Amino acid sequence: MASTATPASASRFKPALWVPGDWNAFFGFGTNILVNMLTLTALLRYVLKLPDDLVFGRILPATGLMLFLSTLYYAWLGYKLAKAEGRNTVCALPSGISVPHMFVVVFVIMLPIAGSTGDPVKGWEAGLTWVFVQSFVLMLGGYIAPYIKKITPRAALLGALAGVSIAFISMRPALEMYSDPVIGIVCFAILLASWFGGVRYFKGLPAGLVAIAVGSLIAWGGLAFGVNLGGMSVAKLGDSFASFGFSVPLPAFGHIFSGFEFLAVILVTAIPFGIYDLVEAMDNVESAEAGGDKFPTTRVITADGVISLIGCCLGNPFINAVYIGHPGWKAIGGRLGYSAATGVMVLLLSWFGILALMSALIPLVAISPILLYIGMLIGAQAFQETPRAHAPAVIISLIPQVAGWGKLMIDSALGAAGTNVATVGLDKLAGTGVLYHGLEILGSGAILTSLVLAGVTACMIDRTFAKAATFALAGAVMTFFGFMHSEAIGIARMPGVALAYLGVAALLYGCARFGKVSAREPEADDMHGEAIAAST
Repeated sequence: MASTATPASASRFKPALWVPGDWNAFFGFGTNILVNMLTLTALLRYVLKLPDDLVFGRILPATGLMLFLSTLYYAWLGYKLAKAEGRNTVCALPSGISVPHMFVVVFVIMLPIAGSTGDPVKGWEAGLTWVFVQSFVLMLGGYIAPYIKKITPRAALLGALAGVSIAFISMRPALEMYSDPVIGIVCFAILLASWFGGVRYFKGLPAGLVAIAVGSLIAWGGLAFGVNLGGMSVAKLGDSFASFGFSVPLPAFGHIFSGFEFLAVILVTAIPFGIYDLVEAMDNVESAEAGGDKFPTTRVITADGVISLIGCCLGNPFINAVYIGHPGWKAIGGRLGYSAATGVMVLLLSWFGILALMSALIPLVAISPILLYIGMLIGAQAFQETPRAHAPAVIISLIPQVAGWGKLMIDSALGAAGTNVATVGLDKLAGTGVLYHGLEILGSGAILTSLVLAGVTACMIDRTFAKAATFALAGAVMTFFGFMHSEAIGIARMPGVALAYLGVAALLYGCARFGKVSAREPEADDMHGEAIAAST
């Protein structure tokens, strides 16, 4: 949204620090962050088997401080933008623990090292080193990200996000809702009636708060009648009080450098995921710009790196990231205050050991519909904020993320059964219709693959074949070095796929140089859907 304020009037303008819509966004975003904090707490305690004094006394206080600094910074950045443009419609960028990285650092780095050494603290130290490396990748990469953003079609940037939203944001909460439908579906309807349907609840209560309250009442009410809904338990509630106390983060430099003995293992994932963070942050800044708020890409990515480094140096083994979902929080009224308020909430919860109590009081399934709603908005934005003719580019950008999700589900299921793909055999899986090898190639480095495929497609739709060839060439280079279609970086990781991209680049360059290409008519955006229908 362009500002109409004059420089003089903008300098006198004082943006509102809190508006009524911030309550909606606070309860929605705050519960999103709460879910992530409760999830990582469970991973640290029950998967890694770290002692509670380390979890509640060092790691969570450091995580809370990092999130406090992050949410406060992005509220300030939103304030600067609102003041510069003289408007109160700016929504701060949401930020928090990177959820994909949470699982990667736990299951790919920390857990194997804890298992091989027999010491879960060694796994924690390796996680700190992993974040240490990634932080510098982010800080350095922030200066090249704006150039990538400038040349990449919006369909590629938003399409990659839509894939993430469908596979890794929407699917899990949707499955949780239908696993416990009495709470999940009712809470989902409460949210949609307000956020899509415009329904106002009693005394203007935020829909997110109403949904959580109703879900908790159903769960505890069912328990009173002997029906276990939402996994609530009086025993768990009583045990949660044992974690109460006051802890502040302490420097962890020695633990970071202890983790350097595992550097060879760490670099395999830290560098590719650092690049993933660059692309994801660019996508999320692009998403915010499509929603009317233009933030400086370099400053955003560099801030993520600096804030992650601070958290790491105090004992937090999880990366900070700008979140997908800015349009969703803005649509329900979020502006500046919701971000800062969430940071204060997290600081209090983590420094006073209240997270265990919260997890015992609120059923997770009452919160899941909020995440599904955000996933719906992000997926819709990829189509709403791009040219209609680019819809095929958006669709192809979804496929690598779905492949990555499918592979994760198969690996998790086989692991739970005490086996793996190598033991079962690719041929046996293929015989049942499970093309695991294809999922592995297409799903590895999915966000970069989404960008390249959507970039090539969008440029071909626009008849800019030289630019499409450049995207294909970039795909060939990144594939050759393992950043795409591979689970580890290296030389000639997937030479066949890299050669295929190189062939596509040559073909497209030939089309640009020698081909006779008809220009796409301006009205093609409106006629594109009709053309597809006619061709079928």
